[in-house]
Amino acid sequence: MSCDIRIASTNAKIGLPELNLSIIPGAGGTQRLARIVGKGKALEMILMGKIIDANEAFRIGLISEVTSPEDLKVKVGEVASQILAKGPLAVKLAKIAVNLGSDVDLKTGLMIEKLAQAVLFSSEDKKEGTTAFLEKRKPHFQGK
Repeated sequence: MSCDIRIASTNAKIGLPELNLSIIPGAGGTQRLARIVGKGKALEMILMGKIIDANEAFRIGLISEVTSPEDLKVKVGEVASQILAKGPLAVKLAKIAVNLGSDVDLKTGLMIEKLAQAVLFSSEDKKEGTTAFLEKRKPHFQGK
């Protein structure tokens, strides 16, 4: 649940059965699950110790994609490659804007976004990305 993008194979089983041991999910389990799937579904899964399959996890938004066990590594590699092809500063600041912005009111979130955008507009990577687009070539980002 700590991952930005969650992909599971069709044979995955997901749950938080800690209450069966008279403990609660730790390491952020209660907080992350509720934020991802909503309070009601999180309570259902946690209080009942419910284990769900990948299709149910996809349906409730806990994972973003389901793939066959044989294709899991390939799919994860494809997703990672797509992200790595982007400007590293933009990836970092997008994550900051989403993660911090989702925990504050909209006005503050929009300000975080605007500040991140201002930083990126003056970056060398932005210039490279724009130039590469105009020249119809792949950009070579430096993280600057």
